[in-house]
Amino acid sequence: MSVTIYHNPDCGTSRNTLAMIRNAGIEPEIIEYLKTPPNKSTLKDLISRAGLTVRAALREKGTPYADLGLGDPSVGDEQLLDAMLEHPILINRPLVVTLLGVRLCRPSEVVLDILPAAQKGAFTKEDGEAVINSEGRRVHE
Repeated sequence: MSVTIYHNPDCGTSRNTLAMIRNAGIEPEIIEYLKTPPNKSTLKDLISRAGLTVRAALREKGTPYADLGLGDPSVGDEQLLDAMLEHPILINRPLVVTLLGVRLCRPSEVVLDILPAAQKGAFTKEDGEAVINSEGRRVHE
């Protein structure tokens, strides 16, 4: 079962997503995209396969988004992609790739829709929110 996560270990949502992947008994390929960003064609492919627009894949909070003027609607996709490659913190995360698809896992439980294996037991997010019960089923659908 091949699973890849574009991960930022400083992000709680990314850590929760990784933990849910592992709770399914899967050890994913972990790409710390701030250290090893994808190339432009990979990034375009991930965004497209996730069903997102380039603009929807941009992270604004805690990034140079405003300083770079990326909120201007005249900034096109190619310019946005170039900015994301130059400043990988602009890539929203975590992106997860499985045989069942690609998703931007915000909120983290979106990963459950594309995992090729069921949850093995209970899971609670770092903030205390229960997501999976002891039978391995979602608490809230």
